[in-house]
Amino acid sequence: MDADTAARGGPAGADQLTVSVDRSAGRWVLAPTGELDHDSAEPFREALDGALRDPPDLVVVDCSGLLFCDSTGLNLLLRARLSAQADGGEVVLAAPTAMVRRMLEITGAGEIFRVVDSTAEAGPGPGGGG
Repeated sequence: MDADTAARGGPAGADQLTVSVDRSAGRWVLAPTGELDHDSAEPFREALDGALRDPPDLVVVDCSGLLFCDSTGLNLLLRARLSAQADGGEVVLAAPTAMVRRMLEITGAGEIFRVVDSTAEAGPGPGGGG
């Protein structure tokens, strides 16, 4: 996947999830925008799978555009975290909206992810230099 790759999900006319993907500075940045739920999860699943195939040292999920995230989205994040860790990598959640922060708090998932205020704060991946 190259920078500025986007995928769309969900039925026509429904709130669609768009996922932009950027591989630069030695890391992957995935930015889902819209509602992440059972019906719209496929583009995010595909983007995560693509990033994790590399295997990455750092995958940053920019949560600033997530309007909603249900258990399907949370499960995708948790599975991605385990997969990245198995290969010596990390999944970082950046700029979560108030709704996403609340979900992380209620479920306890905020305790197992590194959560930062911006994608820049997540840092570059090894060899990213920037």
